[in-house]
Amino acid sequence: MAKRDYYEVLGVDRNVSDGDLKKAYRRIAMKLHPDRNPGDTAAEEQFKEANEAYEVLSDGEKRQVYDQFGHDGLDPNSGAGRGAGGFGDIFGDVFGDIFGGGRGGGRSGPARGSDLRYNMSLSLEQAVNGDSVEIRIPVLAGCDDCDGSGAKPGTSASTCPDCNGAGQVRVSQGFFSLQQTCPRCRGRGEIIADPCNTCGGAGRVEKRKTLSVKVPAGVDVGDRIRLSGEGEAGPNGGPAGDLYVQIDVQAHPIFQRDGRHLNCEVPISFADAALGGELDVPTLDGRVKLKVPAETQTGKVFRLRGKGVTQVRGSGVGDLLCRVIVETPVKLTDEQRQLLQDLKKSLESNSKHSPRGKSWFDGVKSFFDELKS
Repeated sequence: MAKRDYYEVLGVDRNVSDGDLKKAYRRIAMKLHPDRNPGDTAAEEQFKEANEAYEVLSDGEKRQVYDQFGHDGLDPNSGAGRGAGGFGDIFGDVFGDIFGGGRGGGRSGPARGSDLRYNMSLSLEQAVNGDSVEIRIPVLAGCDDCDGSGAKPGTSASTCPDCNGAGQVRVSQGFFSLQQTCPRCRGRGEIIADPCNTCGGAGRVEKRKTLSVKVPAGVDVGDRIRLSGEGEAGPNGGPAGDLYVQIDVQAHPIFQRDGRHLNCEVPISFADAALGGELDVPTLDGRVKLKVPAETQTGKVFRLRGKGVTQVRGSGVGDLLCRVIVETPVKLTDEQRQLLQDLKKSLESNSKHSPRGKSWFDGVKSFFDELKS
């Protein structure tokens, strides 16, 4: 039976790139792998066919010969040959990242430590003005007694006899072989016969350390402060990761933040709203005077420029927006109640005192008149 074209076997064009060729082979090999198709001889044959095709097309010289002469050019008698590369080498190269190794794999050297996250809760004043805050965090740090080696002071690690220091071993599975992390030394290439008493051979111990975090002025909810090298110490003497401080801002009893602006509600009396006056308004910098003109209605917003927030990113200072709320008096005395009754009669005598009320009632009357017609 004539062999199928290798490009057809892998389902790719003749000008396929090395990367796309590898992806195509990987997709087919995963689908037809004998472990996924136990007892399926047809799938096993297709698997071998795909392996053979990739072995040739992934090799630049063999691919050039095949493109020029076809299958005949790879006949051992023709001098082109099939090469010495075995299936295990190809499988390890393509699937090394899945099964723990491959060509070019080696012992596990120093690795970077994990990044850590710390949630910091700040008051609005701290977030707006900035602060320096001390925190205590648990962290895996390098062992001081063994200097991170994991070996008892005065001793050292020895070469792993199973992998001879390579960190990986080759194991056979059926008709192919795999390269995987050495189970004895776990990829380090070394074993510790006499571990450190303090860290038990891990090279790292859990500690609690105190750090001073400089909070810049203007931070907001969700902002992160990065402390480089303050995360966990890396295994095998690797560099430490980073610590990310996640900012949360507590609710404030007076102000609400909206980006670079602050908002607050200012209750005023009915008399101050009608006659006008001057109010003391709190800001994060202290009290300021707010002039309220006569005939001010509830919901009116007054802007105090420059009394907001300077953002971490950006320029300029925001404003404080004060929303006036006219407060209805409560627990009136008989005298106060009578005064209000007299004022009510006086106001009702002329609609100009309540322009919005008059227009609203006129609109209601017009609405019902239209319903009747």
